[in-house]
Amino acid sequence: MALQNFQYDIIMREYSRRQSQVQHDLEERRKEAFIRVPRLLEIDQEVAALSARKARSLLLGESDTVEDLKKDVAALAQERRTLLRSNGFSDDYLEPHYFCPLCQDTGYVDGQKCSCFKKSEVELLYTQSNLKEILKKENFEHFSFDWYSDTMKNEATGLTARETAKRAYNTARNFVDDFDKRAQNLFLYGSTGVGKTFLSHCIASELLKTAHCVLYFSAFDLFDRLAQTAFSRKSETDPGDDFILDCDLLIIDDLGTELTNSFVSSQLFLCINERISRRKSTIISTNLKLEDFSATYSERTFSRIASNYQMLKLIGKDIRIQKIFLGGK
Repeated sequence: MALQNFQYDIIMREYSRRQSQVQHDLEERRKEAFIRVPRLLEIDQEVAALSARKARSLLLGESDTVEDLKKDVAALAQERRTLLRSNGFSDDYLEPHYFCPLCQDTGYVDGQKCSCFKKSEVELLYTQSNLKEILKKENFEHFSFDWYSDTMKNEATGLTARETAKRAYNTARNFVDDFDKRAQNLFLYGSTGVGKTFLSHCIASELLKTAHCVLYFSAFDLFDRLAQTAFSRKSETDPGDDFILDCDLLIIDDLGTELTNSFVSSQLFLCINERISRRKSTIISTNLKLEDFSATYSERTFSRIASNYQMLKLIGKDIRIQKIFLGGK
């Protein structure tokens, strides 16, 4: 996904700040060097004068003069290097010291995004995802099937809790692998602590690594945000609901734990429906049983989910409680 305008502006403001910092630091170094070695200032002035003469000679087609001027400039450059070294300065002391020498702090190399720009994209998206710290621990590498019973079974499918978890894990992996090929939606449900949130974090972690825009909200925080944008005036720098509706992946966690009312129900339907229309992927997790979900958010909302989402049920004992009994391991 291309960055939204406000995201691009955030990154470019940082490049502007870097450019200003580089110029300020250069001016400070020039002042110091010129005070200690006045001849360095004279050399700079002479080089500037020679450069102006060279430009005029090029316009007049005086090639012989141009070559002589090049030699003069080269001689002055050598004198400057010698003076810098003899006075304890580095050769490039009077040159800009860029944060990124590749793009010289412009963000682009030959019209393409520099590697530093791509890194800034990923860092920004991690920060705005609301998941930056937690994904260091909750990702595919740390997903374990040991917490799932190989005897407890799902009566509807006949699969054990561990087999069910493995199927959900494989579905999550495929979700990531096929993400850029088609819009996908997951509905993760099951009792508390069976790994629904962890699995959604695994998906988020992989997609953020490839600079996809991922947003995570608990249900309470999402509807609180939607209420704020619905009932207050949006500032010029606030992306409002568009960021929620247009991000590559929206994760709505713990749906059903918020205080449900007509506003929440209508906003959930609008959010789900709009993202389906825009072909944007969404993951919803809930502890509610399917029949309770339908009763809570209306049959219309449940129908949209049932017909557009892959439904995955996880079963098992609360992993958080298991970890407590095992000393937090």
